[in-house]
Order: sequence, then structure tokens, then C-alpha cells
Amino acid sequence: MLSKNQIKLITSLQQKKYRKQEQLFFAEGIKVVQELLHSNFELQELFTTKQDFLSVSKDKLHAISEAELKKISALATSNSCLAVFKIPKAKEMKESGLILALDDVRDPGNLGTIIRLCDWFGIETLFCSEETVDIYNPKVVQATMGSISRVNVVYGDLENFLVKTKLTVFGTFMDGKNIYQESLPNDGIIVMGNEANGISEAVEKLVTDRIAIPRFGDLQITESLNVATATAIILSEFKRN
Repeated sequence: MLSKNQIKLITSLQQKKYRKQEQLFFAEGIKVVQELLHSNFELQELFTTKQDFLSVSKDKLHAISEAELKKISALATSNSCLAVFKIPKAKEMKESGLILALDDVRDPGNLGTIIRLCDWFGIETLFCSEETVDIYNPKVVQATMGSISRVNVVYGDLENFLVKTKLTVFGTFMDGKNIYQESLPNDGIIVMGNEANGISEAVEKLVTDRIAIPRFGDLQITESLNVATATAIILSEFKRN
């Protein structure tokens, strides 16, 4: 049975300030939870309506009803389990190979999908501007489908990072060079911009190579691609080259 304190704590973790204060986050659904249980993330507590987690120690495993799960779930339709994990300490960032950088990406679904793409394409480091949505937002965690445990996500001052780097900085712009006609390196930083405004003016000044995904439609009137979709195309092309 859930206590009032447990309900209060878990529901508070939907907000960034409480996640930071408690150094905890939660994940929902068997697929995501199982992935995180097999990672380096440390489990705090697991609440489930089914008997699917026999390997979890009894002191951390709590059998609850579907009604109780709905009280703590962030989903419109609650799944069968919810697990609370400790936020791990930040890892050191390797400034080599391909690094993806996000300039003020705000949509949780986009960030979660981008983290999955980094996992798929072997991008070890994702650098996020301080304005980018929090990686431990429940909707981000859900969208990563477990990839959150395999990609090193670093938050910081993006402008300062780009000023100091020795790597080539690629930026995605409508007037950039056709990515399909470029010889792309194995090392560099690829910057993806905000959903509505693209790459900010301050960051744009630090981009050394402007690239673009060309439009092939006859009308040529589509303004832009979804940032996660664009990221998939660009990472695929860098890896193919």
C-alpha cells in the first residue's frame, strides 16, 4: 500500500526542482524499467501491479493496486509499474568522435527520441544547452525507451563549449551545403536547434560548417523538418560517410 509520503515524493518528481533537490527520477513501463534495472542506475523503489520483478530485493519492491498506480503515474493511461531511481553523478565528457549538441530543444518527446538516436548511431556524448528540457523529465525518460542509460548527456553553456572546442562545428540551416554532396568527417560537433527558432544567433556565429537537408518536393514550401527527424537523417549521413 502506498503511503501519503510516497505519493507526495513521487508526484513531486514530475517537477525539475524536486528532482534536483531529491536527486531522484522515475520511469514507467516494463520495457523502460527493465532496461534501467540492467544498467548502472541505482534503484530506490519499484511499485508494480504485477509479479514481474522477482530479481528485485523485497525491501525495494512494492505491490500496489492499479488505482494506487494511477495516483503516482505521469501517463494518461498508467502502465503496470513505476520505478524510482537515483540520479547518477555526471560523467566526464570525451571531446572526440562525433558529438551531438542541442541548442534549446524544449519538447520532451524530441529529446527522448534524439537520445535513442544517439544510442542507435553510437554517439557517446550529447551536449545540451542549459535551456534544453531536462533529461529526467518523465516524458523524456519514457521516450528514450532505456537509451538514457547508454548515452552520456551533459548540460552546460553551449556557447562557451563551442568557443573552446578544437573540433569542427557543424550547424543545420536551410541555406547550408547539401549534406548528400559533402565529405563528412568522423570527428566534429553537430548542432541542432530549437523546434521553432532553429539555432540561436549567438551559437550560429560559432558554427564553422553550415549543412542542410535538401527538399525534394515539387512545391518546395515545407518550412522545416521536426528536429528529431532531421537528427536521424544527419546522423545517418555522417555515419554512412
